[in-house]
Amino acid sequence: MRRGRIFIYLALILLIALVAGFLFLRQASERTASAVPTPSLVEVVVAGQNIPQGGVIADDALTTVLLPQDKVVAVMFTNDQRGQLVDKIAKYPIEQGVMITRPMIVDTVADIAPSGPEWVSLVSPGMTAIAVPISRLASVAYGVGDGTHVNVIACFLFVDVDSSFQSSLPNRTAFVAASGFKPDEAPSLAASVSGGQSNEAAASVQGRVELDPTFQQPVYVVPSEEQRPRPVCQMIFQDVVVLRLGDFPVDTGAPQAVNDEPGQPQAEAPAPLPPDIVTLMVTPQDAITLTYLLYNNARLTLTMRGAGDVSRVETEAATLQFILSQYAIPVPAKLPYAVEPRINALIEPKLPNDSAGTPSQ
Repeated sequence: MRRGRIFIYLALILLIALVAGFLFLRQASERTASAVPTPSLVEVVVAGQNIPQGGVIADDALTTVLLPQDKVVAVMFTNDQRGQLVDKIAKYPIEQGVMITRPMIVDTVADIAPSGPEWVSLVSPGMTAIAVPISRLASVAYGVGDGTHVNVIACFLFVDVDSSFQSSLPNRTAFVAASGFKPDEAPSLAASVSGGQSNEAAASVQGRVELDPTFQQPVYVVPSEEQRPRPVCQMIFQDVVVLRLGDFPVDTGAPQAVNDEPGQPQAEAPAPLPPDIVTLMVTPQDAITLTYLLYNNARLTLTMRGAGDVSRVETEAATLQFILSQYAIPVPAKLPYAVEPRINALIEPKLPNDSAGTPSQ
């Protein structure tokens, strides 16, 4: 009985020690948590909606976000400084959610571009603007306006050339006669050459020898036409911003003629021509690439991207072999019969209201 009481006393002492240890550890953790300072948050002003370049910043176009005190820099505007932004002018286009800093605003529109025209401030830092020719087909039916994001596709034509002559293959052959030293004259090397570029009638296109399968005799074959270029198209740039569609305004300073004679009808202004040029905003290296493509007669096509689409897609170059294999297009077999009349070009079907069909381009 006495031994049972001892065990009870020991159990009570152990329980009290555990409770005391738990309370001590809890108080220590609370003291440690209270010792760590809670970071203070500051309300920083951001754009609550898209603000165009040169637009007046209104109070209802602003909102705030919370940032830790150590993340706020001097060029930002806190909520206490919000009044300093109202009625200021946006120096650059400001998208919704972007923090507005002091270099992004000016007092008047005249301060946007102190040197050069006003559109130079539209070019982002590290980028450059370059103009490329377009057509109605290459500009999505003139649907690419200012600020549109586009992809750029380039198409080339490749031919085989002689690496030494840098001329298109096949080469032309010439006849060389009486080559070598003449014994009855002073030692000199002489030769007579006929044919070549100046005498194409006497020159012959270089061919190759093939074995005729019927007679088992070698024959020399030459091409029946000039070498056909091999086209290839590939998307070279993605997510490029269109700075302007068409020409920039030019102030020539010449006064415009005005008909001030009474009773005379005013001359109608000529209809504006469709744009044939577009200015893209690209990196300096891409600008060099575009210049090379333009002077090498590459065909450029713009494709329009959706609003807010920033994705990148890995594409494959389109060649005749790629088209046939990718879309399972078979090469027609040579049959002992054909349609009549002979078809040498694809012509659009003639409809009842059409005067005539036109060849498909």
